[in-house]
Amino acid sequence: MNLNQLRDITRYPSAIAGLVIILILVLISIYTIIAYPYQETIIKWRGGDMVWQDNPRTVPPTWTNYFRSKKLPESFIFHSTDVEKQITPLKDNLTDVAMSFSFDYTADDFPQEITLFFTANYEKKAPYISLIWHTPDGRKLDIGDFAIDKTYTRRLSQDEKLTKKLGGQPAEIGLFADPNSQELKPLKGTYTLEIAGLTFEPDSQFDVKTVIYGKVFGLAGTDHLRRDLLLALLWGTPVALAFGLLAAVITSVLTMIIAATGSWFGGWVDSLIQRITEINMMLPVLPILIMVGVFYSRSLWVILGVIILLSIFGASIKSYRAIFMQEREAGYIQAAQSYGASNARIIFLYLVPRIIPVLIPSLVVLIPSFVFLEASLAVLGLGDPLMPTWGKIIDEARTNGALYKGLYYWVLEPSFMLMLTGFSFAMLGFALDRIFNPRLREM
Repeated sequence: MNLNQLRDITRYPSAIAGLVIILILVLISIYTIIAYPYQETIIKWRGGDMVWQDNPRTVPPTWTNYFRSKKLPESFIFHSTDVEKQITPLKDNLTDVAMSFSFDYTADDFPQEITLFFTANYEKKAPYISLIWHTPDGRKLDIGDFAIDKTYTRRLSQDEKLTKKLGGQPAEIGLFADPNSQELKPLKGTYTLEIAGLTFEPDSQFDVKTVIYGKVFGLAGTDHLRRDLLLALLWGTPVALAFGLLAAVITSVLTMIIAATGSWFGGWVDSLIQRITEINMMLPVLPILIMVGVFYSRSLWVILGVIILLSIFGASIKSYRAIFMQEREAGYIQAAQSYGASNARIIFLYLVPRIIPVLIPSLVVLIPSFVFLEASLAVLGLGDPLMPTWGKIIDEARTNGALYKGLYYWVLEPSFMLMLTGFSFAMLGFALDRIFNPRLREM
């Protein structure tokens, strides 16, 4: 590509737009690899509820609130280490520990659930906890008395006694409901959770993390395992670009070399390449990849290798062969033969460079096709079992009934990233095709 051709790109707004989007995707990929190392990402993504326990389950992104008339609540997380504890020694090794958490509730809907995570330090006798809930209208509700283990989780939303005490409403509704309203809606204002505990040993102590789960979260929402979908969307970018670029470059270069080799040597070499190409063109690529994924391996790199093997003997070989057959009769080729140029020199230095103007646009357009192929396999449940990718997000959304439950964000976000990638490379590729093939400019 010379300077004039680079200058010609600026004449096509679609090419500039495509380049800008591709550059943004590359920058996202670089940031993702640096900020979220691969091994840490795999461990975190496969960690399940224990890693993501502070996140609400299957909720849309926070920014969707800008388009809602009824605002959904965000999560509130309180740690006992962040507030001042009132510790009062009593007789016989008894110690009273008190703390409280206050927050302003302004949402138009109820929280998703309420959970308290306790950690305690004791030898024989566990601390005993009491929970008091203060509402904005001055009511004071006793919501639980219980002993805790060294690690203990109290899910108020699943507390049947508390549900009965709240008139049959689960905690996330009953504790926030406006008692003076005829319709069921939350009472806005300042709430306070008061936690009082008794410890029975000199060195005994406890800490608690209180999570009031909202109904929106982050920039991308969460899935059925509470995982932040932003992590998968970010990591899907370098995976998609690397897969598409490697597959397109290796396939295009090998196809071009094979076509040049057959065209130059002719005879049985050319015939063998053409017969292999014709057989390969009849093979169903997707079913073969499905068989590999089911019976051999779902590794992304194994799938990439199989795709390359099935693609190098594609229909492009016949197109390249037609060009090489004309070039081999050119005067500069005969001159190269006359001064004793080797077959390899003629193929790699004289024949192959002549097809670069045709190769570059087709290579750019080919990248999104491989990106979509990888996503298609993932949607069918045959994606890499470790890597979080766009296709895998769609597959998990499908298997968990996201569309039936109205969780459209779960499907639309990775689909948008796939379409954005496809459009960017397509816009650049079509512009390059017009630049490298002047006849198309008149069309």
